[in-house]
Amino acid sequence: QKQPKKGRLWLNDGSCIRLRPERSNHVWSYDFVEARTHDGRKFRMLNLIDEFSRECLAIRVDRRLRSTDVIDVLSDLFLLHGVPDHIRSDNGPEFIAKAVREWIVAVGAKTAYIEPGSPWENGYCESFNSKLRDELLNGEIFYSLAEAKIIIESWRRHYNTKRPHSSLGYRPPAPEAIQWPA
Repeated sequence: QKQPKKGRLWLNDGSCIRLRPERSNHVWSYDFVEARTHDGRKFRMLNLIDEFSRECLAIRVDRRLRSTDVIDVLSDLFLLHGVPDHIRSDNGPEFIAKAVREWIVAVGAKTAYIEPGSPWENGYCESFNSKLRDELLNGEIFYSLAEAKIIIESWRRHYNTKRPHSSLGYRPPAPEAIQWPA
């Protein structure tokens, strides 16, 4: 049986049906991706994107990531970039945990949860996850978690400062934001 159509995100007159990013720090989105080291052990990545600028603000890599790790990553980013108006995510247990929801509200942001089973509603982050997988994870063998952290952070810097993005007129999202150490 076919699923009913959900409809478009925006109307022809530009009005919003669902939340549309209007400027940097307006809407951030985050999601998890899993991969494995050479020995077959899983590790997870928490990817956080500014939907307007397409900048990857962080990729936290670890064997296990819990709601406290989500708060830890967000608190670091809030200090660096300020508090966004909205944070979009799916309904994973780490994102809907009471501690995370209460903390986000306490710092002045709003949560924007997508409908269950509708990953296209978190399209910016899903697109990023696909690029991460295609451009890095599918072609790389990580022999340790430490190696994975270093290589993934290097790729994130390349993604932000060098890699062209068609939606940004073939410019990188943050060419000056991240400078390599001298």
